[in-house]
Amino acid sequence: MPKNTDKAREAAAHPNRPGSDCKAPAGSWEPVVNRNRCEGKADCQVVCPYNVFDVRRISEADYKTLPFLARMKLRVHGKRTAYTPRADQCQACGLCVVACPEKAITLRPKA
Repeated sequence: MPKNTDKAREAAAHPNRPGSDCKAPAGSWEPVVNRNRCEGKADCQVVCPYNVFDVRRISEADYKTLPFLARMKLRVHGKRTAYTPRADQCQACGLCVVACPEKAITLRPKA
């Protein structure tokens, strides 16, 4: 269940919410985080009813792959970013996509 019902309710009412309204079989879609954009604000984690996201310090390996400006932006934001360790639980509700202030999350069907 989402931890912030106001934020989740706002995301649920968003007219451009992608996905399958939480009706997709778990694991048939996956959330993809664009680390060049993510600032680790954790809105995705707050609204996700399936606990897919963890927001934590970026791994050194991931940090090194980013362009210079993205690395500087992450430093300003405490080097925090979203990860999806439980992506197999995603049911494509799209709440994370519309809740993310940086528009750093997309949903894609798993191949």
